[in-house]
Amino acid sequence: MQDITLILLAAGSSSRFGMPTKKQWLYQDNKPLWLAVADNFQNSFNFSKIIIVGSSNETAYMKQFSNYHCVTGGNSRSSSLRQALAEVETPFVLVNDIARCCIDTAMVERVIARKKDAACIVPALKAVDTLYLDQEPIDRDKVQIIQTPQLSHTVTLKKALASTGDFSDESSAIRAIGEEVLFVEGSPRAHKLTTGNDLKRLPCLTAPATDTFVGFGIDIHPFEEGKEMKLCGITINSPFGFKAHSDGDVAIHALIDALMGASGMGDIGELFPDTDTAYAGADSALLLQNVVARIRRFGYEISNVDMTILAQSPKLLPYKQAMREQIAKLLGITTNRANIKATTAEKMGFVGREEGVTVHAVASLTYFNWEKML
Repeated sequence: MQDITLILLAAGSSSRFGMPTKKQWLYQDNKPLWLAVADNFQNSFNFSKIIIVGSSNETAYMKQFSNYHCVTGGNSRSSSLRQALAEVETPFVLVNDIARCCIDTAMVERVIARKKDAACIVPALKAVDTLYLDQEPIDRDKVQIIQTPQLSHTVTLKKALASTGDFSDESSAIRAIGEEVLFVEGSPRAHKLTTGNDLKRLPCLTAPATDTFVGFGIDIHPFEEGKEMKLCGITINSPFGFKAHSDGDVAIHALIDALMGASGMGDIGELFPDTDTAYAGADSALLLQNVVARIRRFGYEISNVDMTILAQSPKLLPYKQAMREQIAKLLGITTNRANIKATTAEKMGFVGREEGVTVHAVASLTYFNWEKML
């Protein structure tokens, strides 16, 4: 297959999927779905190159999982495909949606075998139900259900997508410029994962592993007089707050790092750099909510967190329960899974001299168990 590049489209928003995790990130044992599909294709066909197209906030993370070539897609299927085609050098290109995750190798072989017979080779199924269009029945023998992967001549597909128009698949774009499209027998196995209910129709899917992932975070901030103090999203009665680019909630900052560490997503400075004016004075609780949504979107669930706040001043005992409840609320977990501890530094070091506060945080994650939603 050294004359074929495989493009796997995984930049969709999963807006119709109906689960907190994007379908691309449903774990199959220890692999997100996009990676499991890529590996299955490569193990079966050994393409010249495999290109994974992800959204702008996913590709950097995708690169931590494999050596496949990752490309940032656009705001439509066509624009994403244009981005990927810029990296294709082979005469043929095979395009598949990650949502068609159950690979029928015999069907793919049928597509590839006809690669020289038309500009685009398309797997299709015959319609078996009665069909209506605008309240009138139509001849189902003239209707075909189009699937992927579709194989195209690279030069022709690039030409077809050169306009700014948007197409639902490669065959539509190629037909629009008058080139020939050839249909081969599709496969019921290539059912598309669109909503959560489709999971029941995809026998190739496997349950996520039961691994637990642990991350550690630490943050330190000096005091700043006249600034409101926030800890764990709670306002603390104090004559000083924290010197920081954001609101300085040192506890939430440590917790964000712990969560990002457990998920392997880097650190808070990469996601919310203190050189970005957008985060000047930012509410750290909102930053935490952003991270929580990101973690869930990428296939994880939060198991528990444990935090230790080292502060000589102010006294935090009156606030501990409120802080614990607020963190649990922000994380979407029960209060018993959000532990908060506070201690002094016995008057030693900068904490003991009442110059600032440091917080240590530990967080544990598991994969989102999509099977329980069936």
